[in-house]
Amino acid sequence: MKRRKFIRTAGLSAAITPFMFKGFSISPVARNSFFSALGAAASINDKVMVFIELNGGNDGLNTLIPLDQYSTLANHRGPLLIPENKVLKLDGTNATGLHPAMAELQNLYNDGLMSVVQNVGYPQQDYSHFRSMDIWQTASDSDQYLETGWLGRTLEAEYPGFPDGYPNPDNPDPLAIQIGSITPLAFMGSAFPMGMSISDPEAFYEFVSDVPEPTPATPYGDELAYIRLVMQQSQEYYEVIKAAAENSQNLSTKYPAEYENPLADQLRIVARLIGGGLQTPVYVVSIGGFDTHSEQIDGDPTQGNHAQLLHWLSEAVYAFLDDVKLMGKSDKVCAMTFSEFGRTIAANGSMGTDHGAAAPLFVFGEGVNPGIIGDNAQIPFTIPESADVPMQHDFRSVYASVLQDWYGISNWQSVLYQDFDILPIFKGVTPSREVFAYHLKVRVYPNPVVRQATVDFSCQSGSDVEVSLLDTLGRQLRRITSGYYSAGDHSVNFSREGIPPGAYVCQVRIGAFRVSRKVLFM
Repeated sequence: MKRRKFIRTAGLSAAITPFMFKGFSISPVARNSFFSALGAAASINDKVMVFIELNGGNDGLNTLIPLDQYSTLANHRGPLLIPENKVLKLDGTNATGLHPAMAELQNLYNDGLMSVVQNVGYPQQDYSHFRSMDIWQTASDSDQYLETGWLGRTLEAEYPGFPDGYPNPDNPDPLAIQIGSITPLAFMGSAFPMGMSISDPEAFYEFVSDVPEPTPATPYGDELAYIRLVMQQSQEYYEVIKAAAENSQNLSTKYPAEYENPLADQLRIVARLIGGGLQTPVYVVSIGGFDTHSEQIDGDPTQGNHAQLLHWLSEAVYAFLDDVKLMGKSDKVCAMTFSEFGRTIAANGSMGTDHGAAAPLFVFGEGVNPGIIGDNAQIPFTIPESADVPMQHDFRSVYASVLQDWYGISNWQSVLYQDFDILPIFKGVTPSREVFAYHLKVRVYPNPVVRQATVDFSCQSGSDVEVSLLDTLGRQLRRITSGYYSAGDHSVNFSREGIPPGAYVCQVRIGAFRVSRKVLFM
């Protein structure tokens, strides 16, 4: 029996026994296939990233409001629409603003501590919560099923013998820590799940202890011996975690009272562990409730369930960044949101929104390039009820940027299995001017299209170029051109023959960069 199957059969795949602190279970993810691989490479530069999961699928259009599309958005949002005079303004742009519940994030943005990546998703969106989160956590294509996480693959390549011999004097701390007990597929390594949690720790100890010494010379005994090794390793990590938590105090006064904000309570713990000297480079926290099919608002569109969630996010991140700054750690710490998908453009009949495609993603900290990467989605006046926000940036471009520009991992292509754009999220990234140059020079006209359209683009140097027509789910409908183009300005024409009226996306790939433009066919 394979070790993976044995673990599942034994009922242990949920999690390793968590260390309880302040009412939260803390899983020391020693071999976490989603995040822990960062430990090896990231320890070189002492960088820390806190991944904040917005579980359920966040409504991006009510989070980051496209003010330049407000009139058409009003046609589809009805009672959910945030009043234009309530939208929080952002320095340097009149086209985009924040939900009024996010005043703290407005301050972070205006202080240069926040980067926004517009319309993040993946081609051929899957609308299932479980499958879509699996895609995000394994970095797979939507039609590809992987059993290892995008960062676990790095760890296994660099530490083929792990976990034998860990922790050790050179690596005394966990490589990744998850606050809570959620254990997605991404925490399953190629042989053993290390992001584990169970509801009854005593029963688990009894199970792993009630085995003769030595373990039987059978496959069953081999697996139990392996579990015991992992349990022993985890207990050593728990002692380190406990010591870090006890050796530090939160310094920020901006946190709400305990138990008033579930995300702030988790980030408060993360800050204490960082302040206590733990060298763990990856932390994972989560907040649920974003699956807002109904009762997204409470009469007033600025109030209700979604507003409460956004306020918790805003308040928690603001206090956390203040805390690590007071601890003298702010130059080494960033945080990033992610959610399995966005929501539909139009409101449904239940005062909510349904599963959609792309949504904005936020990155916070002193290490980010402040500003907005990408464009507001173009929202036609007439759309199908299930119309999505089209993808502009593949989520794996964000991962590639984190790996390369935050953690300094140069061979990230072997982890993500493909080449993706590097986005100018972090300071010191050289491609940023080129990225924005391409965005400025790609044009599709006339738009709307009746019979034929022209695509203009510019190459900074000789490059392989592909121009495609996609539907709003990212599926390729037509390859307009593909080939090598010299440096300079270029134009290609295409006919809409055979394509029914509706909203589409023209995607231009120039070398490693992709630029998308919304196109409406009449």
